[in-house]
Amino acid sequence: MTYSEPSRITIYGCGPDEAVLFRELAPRFGVTPAITDAPVSEANADLASGSRSVSVGHKTPVTNSALLVLGRAGVTYISTRSIGCNHIDVEYAESIGITVGNVSYSPDSVADFALMLMLMAVRDAKSIIRRADEHDYRLNAVRGRELRDLTVGVIGTGRIGAAVVDRLRGFGCRTLAHDKRPKTPAEYVTLDELLRQSDMVTLHTPLTPDTYHLLNRQRIEQMKQGALIVNTGRGALVDTEALVSALESGRLGGAALDVVEGEEGIFYADWRTRPMGSKSLLRLQELPNVLISPHTAYYTDHALRDTVENSLANCLKFESENQHG
Repeated sequence: MTYSEPSRITIYGCGPDEAVLFRELAPRFGVTPAITDAPVSEANADLASGSRSVSVGHKTPVTNSALLVLGRAGVTYISTRSIGCNHIDVEYAESIGITVGNVSYSPDSVADFALMLMLMAVRDAKSIIRRADEHDYRLNAVRGRELRDLTVGVIGTGRIGAAVVDRLRGFGCRTLAHDKRPKTPAEYVTLDELLRQSDMVTLHTPLTPDTYHLLNRQRIEQMKQGALIVNTGRGALVDTEALVSALESGRLGGAALDVVEGEEGIFYADWRTRPMGSKSLLRLQELPNVLISPHTAYYTDHALRDTVENSLANCLKFESENQHG
């Protein structure tokens, strides 16, 4: 895809690996990238002056005041380098003349990671690895389980959820699914039925007002005794307090979480030498049957290249379609 008129696109919250890709790919699109590692804010939104389009990361919320300054600087399109848009008030952006678009990237990145978490959870990998690191090589007190003997419930069967369903077929387990628009060979059931029947529930639905705390206390209590929760979607899909309570009581058998409620400002930083403010995250990490990874499921070579390329393409597509607007 080539474009005749060069465009200036401001890239906010750009990590070093993303910056390499933006500089490599931008000339192909006829783009001059203005790159900053700082997330977009009210203080630096004027950096976008001269750019009709900007690209932002998912790691930091975009405030309405920053959106307002972007709009005043002439920005009419924001491409978020993520599938989810829950870090941006999309309705407010539209009300001030800014369109927000997301990107697609290799669903295999998150699907592979979700399967890895599932396998680690059913084999109690956290305690095995920790004990081996301390040179305790005895067999675990609890035997692992095989996926073929389990029922796995997949909530959300978009591109990533569908890729998870596809992988699960190879393990021979029974797969249940819940989605408003069924689109995989899985057995679709109501959410209540999925929760009651599944030995493991994996979350792949977007975070919206309707899905906030989708797994709340009441729904967690519907789940099978000893069931496992895997979340590679968004942290706030799960009520953290209810989750901790169910894990501590033994109601749930464990959790594997790549995303955690309140992760913003904590994940992607080094906290080894300073106190961390999230009591719920600290409590979760103390539990022997909880695996935590810092929102890293998407982070592969293939997916990152997709993300950068599609962010540039989306910006230029919007500009070409709205050049007379």
